[in-house]
Amino acid sequence: MNRINNNKRNNKKKNEKIEQDNVAEKKVVKKKTKQAPPKKVKKEKKKSGIRRFFAKLFLLVLLLLIIFGVLFYKKTEENGGGVKGALITALGLSVENVEDLETINVLVLGISEDISSKLTDTIILCSYNPETQAASMISIPRDTFVGKNKASAKGNDKINSLYAKNPEKLLKTVSDITGIDVEYYAVVKTQALIEIVDIIGGVDFEVPIDMDYDDPTQDLHIHLEKGMQKIDGEKAEQLLRFRHNNDGSSYPAEYGDNDYGRMKTQRAFMTETIKQTLNVKNLFKAKTIIDAVFANVETNLEIRELKPYIPAATEFEIDSIVSKQLPGVSEKCNDLWFFVHNKKETKELIKSLDI
Repeated sequence: MNRINNNKRNNKKKNEKIEQDNVAEKKVVKKKTKQAPPKKVKKEKKKSGIRRFFAKLFLLVLLLLIIFGVLFYKKTEENGGGVKGALITALGLSVENVEDLETINVLVLGISEDISSKLTDTIILCSYNPETQAASMISIPRDTFVGKNKASAKGNDKINSLYAKNPEKLLKTVSDITGIDVEYYAVVKTQALIEIVDIIGGVDFEVPIDMDYDDPTQDLHIHLEKGMQKIDGEKAEQLLRFRHNNDGSSYPAEYGDNDYGRMKTQRAFMTETIKQTLNVKNLFKAKTIIDAVFANVETNLEIRELKPYIPAATEFEIDSIVSKQLPGVSEKCNDLWFFVHNKKETKELIKSLDI
């Protein structure tokens, strides 16, 4: 009897223990289920961490920009302030770099692209004095006589043949003729001006006369009407290359016949192009313009030599450019026509330019 009672008690205890274990197991499972965070919470925590990282990064960048801005402003003020001071700072220069700058003289050349030989179709001596803010453009006729003897003069005694021989010789010859020390040259392809004109949306310019000329051998066709109009790149090329009409007529004598009139138009158009290129609306096109220029220019002028003049030019007034032609007359030498410059008048002209 006692054994039976003991067995009952033992079975009861076992059943109670099993039941307790089942309850405990259910609690553990339930507890684990409660403790396991949903995947959504994990993603939110991850996103929150990324946001904190970028917030810190943004604050760091902002702090650096503020520090840079303060330092740039301080340096700009030390360099004189304003646009000039900002340019001096941005170019890595100092006030000392832009003080006591000498006049810079650059011989701008246009090469004939329609013939095999490199004849300089356009020769313009450009000078800029940063101290007086005076600037000038002097056209030198391509037929200017540079030989030694007029009686035996030949075609290669014209100044337009010197560049092909030696650019340095051309610089020396122009220096001798004008009395100005010319160190630099810049050969500008027609394409450069065409691209710049198109980039800025055309140039408002008054064409001096009706122009009507065709030369199938060069695929050159010039058809422009007299008067104020918008000149695009294609028209710019026509304007700059025009000398005379199909019937032989050209610019009126008072304007300057043939090459003289052409040079006058070139100077006037270049001045207007520069003036309209520097318009505020073209500020954001600066890089494109610079790329167009350097892709079509051959020069011995390095950027480090030009840098100090950039801040100084902020005070320059485009309307103050003096545009002239080398004084002289056309003269027939050995059955060829040349332009012979007048030494006395040339000396007086250079003196009047204050460069």
